[in-house]
Amino acid sequence: MDFGISGKRALVLASSRGLGLGIAKALAAEGAHVLLCGRSGETLAENCRVINAEGKGKADWVWADLGEEDAVTNLVKAVHDKLGGLDILVNNTGGPTPGTSEDMSAEKLESFFQTMVLRVITLTNAFLPAMKAQGFGRILTVASSGVIEPIANLALSNTLRGALVGWNKTLATEVAGFGITANMILPGRIHTDRIDELDGANAKRQGKSLEEVRSASIKTIPAGRLGTVEEFGAVGAFLCSGPAAYVTGSMIRVDGGAARSL
Repeated sequence: MDFGISGKRALVLASSRGLGLGIAKALAAEGAHVLLCGRSGETLAENCRVINAEGKGKADWVWADLGEEDAVTNLVKAVHDKLGGLDILVNNTGGPTPGTSEDMSAEKLESFFQTMVLRVITLTNAFLPAMKAQGFGRILTVASSGVIEPIANLALSNTLRGALVGWNKTLATEVAGFGITANMILPGRIHTDRIDELDGANAKRQGKSLEEVRSASIKTIPAGRLGTVEEFGAVGAFLCSGPAAYVTGSMIRVDGGAARSL
């Protein structure tokens, strides 16, 4: 299938590693010009070197920290300078610290709301006028399967990512007539450093070994294994493609069948 995004310009947030990098690589493999961003210039530069060596799409990078007040302004300028405009925006943020509902202090809520919700919405709004004018846009927001089946000990993530669900559905309705889609992609247990971190935290909390916690979690997945970053990235790239023009306002699960909700 031709994804129809060769030459399209894409910004992928938090793409120095993990799920963001997986989507960035998949977009570049389809011929897109991808702008990676994150907080490790050395890692981003190496990722771009690897992507550019493939000779399909093209990759550039920019240092960015969504925790900084001028992050949106800096990213908009970087897109203008390095890409000359934007066709595809992949909203992706790091996850908050594990914990229960009682652990959600006002300070934590405010801090993570800024990076996980406010900056995502503000950045998206900054690119919408140009997307409307060109009659094409793809907005993909990476969330978590916790928005449909809350995950134990991830109360902060369940809460803040849940806020993006209502925003995305509203946005999708508002921009569909302009050739713009807005979807969410929900990772289940995809093997990344973040999963290793969470499993380690659960192992410590339960007084078990990492291997015991990992084995127990895999038993809850019908597919019988963790997903790969490459599998996740491929689904993300499709949702940003031309053939996916009639898919909008949706939440697409990539979880091996783990979520039990309808």
